[in-house]
Amino acid sequence: MINFNNYSPKPATNIKSVPSTIHPGKTYQYVDNGEPMRGGMKDVYFSPDKSYVVAFYRDKQDYNSRERLKKIVTQYYESFFNREGGDYYKELYCWPTDMVEANNQVGLIVPAYNKNFFFKKGYATSEGIKGKEKQGLWFASAKFRNKQFALRLDESELGNWLSYFQICVKIARGVKRLHAAGLAHSDLSYKNVLIDPVSRSATIIDIDGLVVPGLYPPDVIGTADFIAPEVLATKHLELRDPARKHANRTTDLHALPVMIYMYLLYRHPLKGGKVNSMDTEQDDLLSMGEKALFIEHPTDTSNRPKLDQVSKWTLPWADVTKLPYTITGPYLKTLFDQAFITGLHNPSQRPNADQWEQALLKTTDLMQPCSNASCDQKWFVFDNTTSPKCPFCGTPVKGTLPVLDLYYQFKPSVWKPENHRLMVYHNQYLFQWHVNRHVVRNEKLTDEQKVPVGYFTYHYNKWVLVNQKLDSLKDLTENKEVPLNTMVELTDGKKLLLSKEEGGRVVVVTIANK
Repeated sequence: MINFNNYSPKPATNIKSVPSTIHPGKTYQYVDNGEPMRGGMKDVYFSPDKSYVVAFYRDKQDYNSRERLKKIVTQYYESFFNREGGDYYKELYCWPTDMVEANNQVGLIVPAYNKNFFFKKGYATSEGIKGKEKQGLWFASAKFRNKQFALRLDESELGNWLSYFQICVKIARGVKRLHAAGLAHSDLSYKNVLIDPVSRSATIIDIDGLVVPGLYPPDVIGTADFIAPEVLATKHLELRDPARKHANRTTDLHALPVMIYMYLLYRHPLKGGKVNSMDTEQDDLLSMGEKALFIEHPTDTSNRPKLDQVSKWTLPWADVTKLPYTITGPYLKTLFDQAFITGLHNPSQRPNADQWEQALLKTTDLMQPCSNASCDQKWFVFDNTTSPKCPFCGTPVKGTLPVLDLYYQFKPSVWKPENHRLMVYHNQYLFQWHVNRHVVRNEKLTDEQKVPVGYFTYHYNKWVLVNQKLDSLKDLTENKEVPLNTMVELTDGKKLLLSKEEGGRVVVVTIANK
């Protein structure tokens, strides 16, 4: 991984130019001091103003590789960014913008990373990683957030639990868009995704390795920890053996839930206590490949982490009894089961990226802020119990909790549940995507659709919904309209029609924790 931010060329510099192979007459400048930054396959040079880098491949690129790179910077760049919603994806991918060549070396022009993807402070106890890229691996490991660990990250870099759900939404959207274009990343991992929990943002990098099925095969099998079991189980076969499995869309759909699981639970879903071979290398190959087993499998507990063998720095997260994956809520629990049980060795059964995006978004609607100001995670998912409490610090919820179940009109006078609910907390917002099922909460939302239409507040010992923008909000229980800039009390069993428009929903209120 290349550190774009911490790199300072020597004073004696030589500014060179290199021509585009795509756009005749266009050239790019770069600073060559004789000591380029070295990535896995490329030598990298900054432009004089550091707004982009020129990355030259050290190895000669064959015809197929050149054609792939050409398509990435032309056809795919055009289809991703020069259309409606393109600006959203420009922030989500660090996508090469042009192809160059000098002295028989092929190179790419790649935008420099946004400044928020570099550590402002890094470690709490030293400046060892200040200025380095915020690779996801720093945030997916329990030890780097353990307050007793010498090299823990500074609290100002960590964000809160809700931050990681929002980051995972963006990563899922990025994968969804690639797959919709018929592409696969092929090396999706926390090394190839930079994240910033503070701004709740993510950017997918190393785009030049994209796989176009049937046209451009993958260059790599992936990054350890994220390689799909079928790829590891067949990697001993000859490269062109038809039985050998290669990186593709379904292997991305293994890597994606592994990343989501690690960002939310700070442990690996397959690395447990089961030993499949006394040979360490063979054990790793079997445990992540042919013999891979979910550490939280409900009936086969043989791969549960053994707490007397795990590092003390990984506790309490390594304890799947204390912090089970069910704390991520019912929607994600279902998908984790599908990814790590049903689909672990059956790739076609893995959830797609859109399912992950929707489950993550619905889970954020179940979240509650923890009332304990010292709680490390700050948020938790409501577990639908009679005595809810934060699973991280144990603080019980004080006072009542309104729960809004969403219903849609199946046919005239017939309303069905959406399997979607909204937890209320003080100053929680109501949005158009809650009000109308035809407004989909995705990257295509307009600025107007992102504006709250109402908010919930605890007012004189009562929970109320304040109507800010809903012109047809109606209290069905009392059979009366709720005009703009007025409020309606949330009571147990209350039914509210949020909108009379087609797709408008009804919510039914349940008061929990009475």
